[in-house]
Amino acid sequence: MKLIKQHGRGGLNQEGNGKTMKLPLPPDVEFHEKVCLLIHRPRGVLDRVAINKIISLIGELEFTLKKPFNRFLDTVAAEAVDLNLEYIRRVSLYRRRFYGNRPAIKTAILATHSTLADYGRLHASLTQGSPINVRVFQDRKEAAQWLGVPLELLAAKDHS
Repeated sequence: MKLIKQHGRGGLNQEGNGKTMKLPLPPDVEFHEKVCLLIHRPRGVLDRVAINKIISLIGELEFTLKKPFNRFLDTVAAEAVDLNLEYIRRVSLYRRRFYGNRPAIKTAILATHSTLADYGRLHASLTQGSPINVRVFQDRKEAAQWLGVPLELLAAKDHS
């Protein structure tokens, strides 16, 4: 497996009140301001710690940016999964409640492993009826089309 690193290492610049602040992004996260897209490419073990970190980051970005942005979760480089259905259920309901009545957003999950695809479909079903629209994909091109972004943006990157 190849290691994926963040675009633009310093983090995300956000202007407000004439000042620029930096939001640090972990190495497995990219944010593309022009297309309002967060990309998360977890590596290694995808567990509660990893999910909690990305949920916290998403919450911070939602609060700071004050504008909607789509998400792309690329699980291809995840080597193992240490999650369960109950945890996914709680996360999904938390996100649904926390996001509230904000503008609609899309979350595309690229899952080639059946367990991750099942967790993604559970998340999609539990966020149905909310502004969070989740779809699971096995093909990067279909995910890019659904998100309305260039395929190159979602392509796996080798920064080893």
